[in-house]
Amino acid sequence: MKFIDEVKSFSQKRVLVRCDFNCPLDEKGEILDDTRIKKITPTIEDLIKKEAKVILLSHLGRPEGKKNEKLKMDKIQEKLMEYLDLSIIKAPDCVGKNIEKETYKMLSGEILLLENVRFHKEEKDCKMSFAKKLSRLGDIFVQDAFSVCHRKHASVYLLPQLLPSFGGLLLKKEIKILENLLKNPKRPLVSIFGGVKIETKIEAIKELVAISDYVLLGGRIPVKMPFVSANIFFPLDWKTENGKPFDIGKKTILKYKEIIKKAKMILWNGPLGMFEKKEFEKGTKEIAKAISETKAFKIAGGGETLLAIKKYQLEDRFDFLSTGGGAMLSFLAGERLPGLDALNYYEKN
Repeated sequence: MKFIDEVKSFSQKRVLVRCDFNCPLDEKGEILDDTRIKKITPTIEDLIKKEAKVILLSHLGRPEGKKNEKLKMDKIQEKLMEYLDLSIIKAPDCVGKNIEKETYKMLSGEILLLENVRFHKEEKDCKMSFAKKLSRLGDIFVQDAFSVCHRKHASVYLLPQLLPSFGGLLLKKEIKILENLLKNPKRPLVSIFGGVKIETKIEAIKELVAISDYVLLGGRIPVKMPFVSANIFFPLDWKTENGKPFDIGKKTILKYKEIIKKAKMILWNGPLGMFEKKEFEKGTKEIAKAISETKAFKIAGGGETLLAIKKYQLEDRFDFLSTGGGAMLSFLAGERLPGLDALNYYEKN
């Protein structure tokens, strides 16, 4: 597996970059959190310096294979131009002969943003015919969307098999930090899991229990936890409404803070309660602040986790904010990610 920092020049090459611009949107289609856009700019800037013709490919939301005005890439285009301070042309689609012709007209240093790849159902269906259409837009493929590498989709799994392929700078950083956490963690290692997607986190929790000194649980995770261990800590109390738990209670917050203070490395995935509502945000807010105040190496990942960190203005207090939620959990669980498999990552690992 090779990365773009191993290449001196991409002069005159059409470089097709798989990004993840799938930012959370409000009801009006405005971007709530642009972390994923910010984090990929170093890769784009590196390709520009190396005289590439940069073609950006991403999905946004879940249009289910149909065009959706609210999920067009227009807002993404605006944010990219703001952060890169460069002109970016947006294509009306992500495949087609006309777009292919446009890519050949591009000059080195120019950027073309393709339309939402999930407007085509063939993307999620992982159709080779669709991947081949995408491959005609580039001479080289760069995978910099770690957050979708657990998806066996056409642009993630098949496309890198059709073109000379490299990993981007963000992908390299994501892999390096998570590999280090698994193989050489600083101790004590405290892993914190919350959120509502219980079924997607169990396998990762099992793996982390084996290498963590402490595992702290919140959200809905403890409700159906299929195993226990001496280093797993369940909530001592809850803040409830109509008998249902929506946040960890005061005793739990104090206990978790006590453990967090000991940490030399912290992994956090998933809010501890329904932080979107003020009456149930205390657990997530207090734990987020406690993490941010430690000198530990701090890693956080998952869409809701990043939203909480941004809400409490703590982004600069974390050492690494992973763009991956599901991908991060799959990687930590030891699963074989299709997107990394297609780049031959597992041949040496």
